Amino acid sequence: MPAAGEPPVAEVIAEALTERLAADIPQPHAPVMNIANYVTFFRLVLVPVFGTLLLHNGGDHSGWRVAAVAVFAVASISDRIDGELARSRGLVTEFGKIADPIADKALMGMALVGLSLLGELAWWVTIVILVREIGVTVLRFSVIRHGVIPASRGGKGKTLLQTIALTLYLLPLPHWADRGIAVVMAAAVLITVATGIDYVFRAIALRRRSRAAAARQGT
Repeated sequence: MPAAGEPPVAEVIAEALTERLAADIPQPHAPVMNIANYVTFFRLVLVPVFGTLLLHNGGDHSGWRVAAVAVFAVASISDRIDGELARSRGLVTEFGKIADPIADKALMGMALVGLSLLGELAWWVTIVILVREIGVTVLRFSVIRHGVIPASRGGKGKTLLQTIALTLYLLPLPHWADRGIAVVMAAAVLITVATGIDYVFRAIALRRRSRAAAARQGT
């Protein structure tokens, strides 16, 4: 006999079987055309708009530069919005997993290349950041069968610092601010390289754990 206050054994067994059956039922996939992916697509559309505004009239008109900053800010904020929508509403899709980082890198790349074309940012800075961003993206996809490398605190800090540095470069600020802006960008480059190296070691560790787990299952 079950103790006082405890549910009957049959009820416990029935509840456990119900949970097991529910877990075995395939869950419906989120539709590709959903609000989160619409936001991601919107960010992709904003990239050429931002580039046009930035490069207009050689980048010398303050009004166009402010407009470019506004578009850049909207696109950057939308990156957080689509991620939260996808997770909170169960709208994570394979398309979103691929399109979201592409949209991020396209926006950042447009800002870096545009500023370098205008002669306002050294090309080596643009090359270092883009090589790191593209390299890490390729690395994460190359080990996806072993598992997902989640974004680290350093990676999130890197994105924030890059966004701040690029926004400062994009704004039509007076020349006396150039040194301070360069310091912020230097910090962004350092954390970009450091987190890139960290991702390499995390990918190696993930692959080793995956292979060790497969070996244990095989034996």
